[in-house]
Amino acid sequence: MAQRPSVKGVADVVALIDGLGKITGRAQVIWFLVFGGLFLDAYSNAALSAGLGPMTSQMELTSTQVSILTATAPALAIIFNPVGGWLATRIGRVPPLLIAKVFAIAGALLAAFAGDFTVVWLGRVLVGVAYGIDFAVAMALLAEYTPAKLSGRLNLWQAVWYVATTSNLALALLFFNLDVGADIWRWSVGSAAVVAVALLVGQWLMLKESPTWLASKGRLDEAVVNLDRIYKIEAAAGNPDEATRAATEAPAIGFRQAGLLFKGEYLPRTVLSSVISLGQSMQYFAVGWYLPLISLTIFGESFEKATIGSMVFNAFGIAGGLLSAYFGRRLGLRLSSAAGFAGVFVALLAMGLTFEKVPTAVAFLLPVLFILCHSSGPGANGKSIAALSYSSDVRALGTGVTGMVGSFGSVVGLYLFPQIKDSLGLADTFLVLSVVPLLGLITCLAIKWDPTKAASPDEVAGQDRAAAGSRAGSTESAQSVTAR
Repeated sequence: MAQRPSVKGVADVVALIDGLGKITGRAQVIWFLVFGGLFLDAYSNAALSAGLGPMTSQMELTSTQVSILTATAPALAIIFNPVGGWLATRIGRVPPLLIAKVFAIAGALLAAFAGDFTVVWLGRVLVGVAYGIDFAVAMALLAEYTPAKLSGRLNLWQAVWYVATTSNLALALLFFNLDVGADIWRWSVGSAAVVAVALLVGQWLMLKESPTWLASKGRLDEAVVNLDRIYKIEAAAGNPDEATRAATEAPAIGFRQAGLLFKGEYLPRTVLSSVISLGQSMQYFAVGWYLPLISLTIFGESFEKATIGSMVFNAFGIAGGLLSAYFGRRLGLRLSSAAGFAGVFVALLAMGLTFEKVPTAVAFLLPVLFILCHSSGPGANGKSIAALSYSSDVRALGTGVTGMVGSFGSVVGLYLFPQIKDSLGLADTFLVLSVVPLLGLITCLAIKWDPTKAASPDEVAGQDRAAAGSRAGSTESAQSVTAR
């Protein structure tokens, strides 16, 4: 009978998971259940976007109230991205994900049955809390669940985002054809609660705490149990190694330690992931989120035409999201982000210079180029690069801070686009916004870090702690000998 491998710390857990050639069985189900939370986040955003016109008419909302509603969820995410990361660092990865689903259910139901603007807004507040917590934690957990050779799969979250958006648009079209009238937005927003309930039940029944996080807390017995439950990896808990003892004796990572992300080797990683996250969210929520408006301009003043046009655009987002895993593996996350930013820059310039001056076919192809380049590059990498750039003790905090920066970009994009559009027109707005991907491109070319081309941060951190422990032990021995 083969001897079970001994788990003495995080590095051993990471090595066992990285040794897997594929993810199968329960691990596969768990992996997609975590992804399901990202689906819900996108679905909840699309639900408001698809029903915003009918809601505005029914409740007689002002332009200011519309702006507040659209920006509330990403604004709350600015706060709750790092809160989610802090919770995941302190109490584990799974509990915050379940808490987020409860907030999502409450927010969707509150908005769906609202009688006035204030109640709808409170519903969006709860959705923003759920969105902020879930996104920060889910990406950290996916990074810890995934073998290194399959890390490109994290980029599939972008395809999931567009699948969710397209699903909600299709549902809105169905409700429209069922002639539900001005209440179409209530059905669209309320359907998010159904998705959230299904995910809450599935995650509560199936999710198991990250073995990597458990090992980082010195809970090696639980770590080996979950390795078996998730991957069928049979291991034995050993005596904690030097790195594990040092980690468990160190103060718990919290907001006070956020400065670690901006020191030493983490500084360029944080800058790069933050700029990619900021740039991709700003360009998407300034342009991609308003695709129904762009569709109306291209295809005519019709709810059905605008919705179908948006679904077609989002279909290319799904394709780009699927391609992002391939490009991330072949080029690396940094260069694929740079290429994507370059494509978006060209697309926005062309849209600005040719808008309403070219045939419909060309006017259609330019937003397609925008969506493809965005989703296959920075759109996907903005979250993935942060999840892969930090060791497990600061990973959730890192994804939380990066998510906070990205949410700030979402708010800016949602406010910036309509304001610039009203003052300059749609064509000149595209030209102004082209500065965003240009700055993203320059940053990606200037900072050379790429987690897909480097050693695992957990392994490197473990080696550094072990070396520090050995040096400390040697110093103590030398002092003891001197004293004698």
